[in-house]
Amino acid sequence: MKALPDVTYLLPIRRRAVPPGDDLPAYLAGIAKIVGDAIVVDGSEPAVFNAHAAAWGNDVRHVPVDPAARGANGKAAGVRTGMALVATEYVIVADDDVRYGFAELAAVRDALANADVVRPQNYFDPRPWHAVLDAGRSLIARATGGDWPGTLGIRHAAYVRAGGYDAGVLFENLELVRTIRAAGGTERVRDDIFVARRPPTFAHFAGQRVRQAYDEFARPARLAVQLAAAPAAAILIRRTGLAGAFALAALATAIAEVGRRRAGAYRYFSPGASLLASLWVAERAITSWLALAARLSGGIPYAGSRLRIASTPPRVLQRRVREAHA
Repeated sequence: MKALPDVTYLLPIRRRAVPPGDDLPAYLAGIAKIVGDAIVVDGSEPAVFNAHAAAWGNDVRHVPVDPAARGANGKAAGVRTGMALVATEYVIVADDDVRYGFAELAAVRDALANADVVRPQNYFDPRPWHAVLDAGRSLIARATGGDWPGTLGIRHAAYVRAGGYDAGVLFENLELVRTIRAAGGTERVRDDIFVARRPPTFAHFAGQRVRQAYDEFARPARLAVQLAAAPAAAILIRRTGLAGAFALAALATAIAEVGRRRAGAYRYFSPGASLLASLWVAERAITSWLALAARLSGGIPYAGSRLRIASTPPRVLQRRVREAHA
């Protein structure tokens, strides 16, 4: 008997190559022993797909992306494909770099007893310097409404009731949560459930900077603040000199530290993440303008195409739900 028979673990994946020392096969084998079903929806090229099939064996249901579910965002297309195969009450969707333990799987499953979608908190393990820098972003997010992880817990019936979600937007996790909420679902931000995540390579991290800034077109108020940060800082520093720069850095550090102390996050995030938060703020102040330039030029490059829409506004999703029900 599986420990969590009412849970499906759903992994959408698309790789160009199998990385050396890949720990994903062993991880999936462990997950498959715990949950009722483990589904990997693989959008990789045939050679990589076949290598995955050989490595994973019979531990998971390994399937290609359904052509009917395809969209510009490959991850969302993978989730839509997998959700059509789910037969359990609860689903945990996770990126290929997320690493759950039994306690975290059980905690998300238990949280779904009182919600339709659950957002846990990711943290990087191990922590190269660029992961510590990105952790500053997570801490600021924790202090200002909640971070967006690479994993969600979903009640399958709520997903079905919502009718799926759009696979043509950039910020796919936000789109999924907004769609479930528009259909009457409830969301819980569980920033006390900490799930490990493998850090990206530095090259991948560097390539994500503008794309992550582009996500904020889905949240215009945050984008406005981030666009205003650079000119506001320039004016302040011009008037006050280095004192103004130090004050801004101290403010970013203080906000991040609030996030680090919330719900015991200090056990998973180093003090260095708070100290480097001001560098992330400076980076986002610049990349937000680069994201705006990309928007004006037709969208952000993504997996060989361009995505213009970060996420559908909630009011539009609510209208679609009303029209569908009518």
